[in-house]
Amino acid sequence: MRQILCAVGAAVMASALFWSAPAFADLEFNMPQGVTTMSRDIYSLHMQILIVCAVIAAGVYSAMVYAIVRFRKSKGATPAKFSHSTTAEIIWTVIPCVILIAMAVPAARTLVRLEDTRDSELTLKITGYQWQWHYDFIDQGVAFFSMLDRESNAARQPDSGVDPFTVENYLLEVNNHLVVPVDTKVRLLITAADVLHAWWMPAFGVKKDAVPGYVNEAWFEATETGIFRGQCAELCGMDHGFMPIVVEVVSREEFGAWLVSMGATGPAFTERETAAESQRTASNE
Repeated sequence: MRQILCAVGAAVMASALFWSAPAFADLEFNMPQGVTTMSRDIYSLHMQILIVCAVIAAGVYSAMVYAIVRFRKSKGATPAKFSHSTTAEIIWTVIPCVILIAMAVPAARTLVRLEDTRDSELTLKITGYQWQWHYDFIDQGVAFFSMLDRESNAARQPDSGVDPFTVENYLLEVNNHLVVPVDTKVRLLITAADVLHAWWMPAFGVKKDAVPGYVNEAWFEATETGIFRGQCAELCGMDHGFMPIVVEVVSREEFGAWLVSMGATGPAFTERETAAESQRTASNE
């Protein structure tokens, strides 16, 4: 009977591995580093804490295995007669406290940086609607809506006859990309007009709730150009799953040209950059 159960278990595991093989192409065992300064700080903190936890786990399990093997009954081991040890209790209380304090220092430093929106060069207001996003570059006078693109929207309809696998970036593409410049600190003012939403961009290390009547702040500074995708991460109604986010990071010159093409009414981005640099130079002198 035992052999039969083992054979069945092996067959089930082999079948599961076979049918899930395509999924292993994207399998990752660690969190991504992201493409912003803050996401890399988060990754660094994650790795520090993970290493500490791994060392603790290895030590604890090694001690457990050693005790089980070394002091087993078949070896003639006899149990100790004492029930309390003040010295042991002090040791196993002080050591974890020291470890927690050592871990809290870099964690607190990272959390403080997460909320520090000072010295930003751009301010972007993000408003969540059912089921789209509204972006407003406050100083530049550029505002627009961004929602699920037509191809994905058509393919998701019941009895559409469209194979979703034929739609590029299915449910992760929008009609209007949010364009931002590389190597620029962007301050985000996140709110909502109707129900709770959440602006989540994994590659940026940003996930903030959008709450009606309240403004949350966040920031990012992308260090790589490219197109990055996220989603609404708060259940916001019937079409919550169809509220993607697409951010396109471009060079500063391309961003300035994009602002002009969008009919920006404020100063050109390059002019604002030059003025800011001149002011910083004057203050340093």
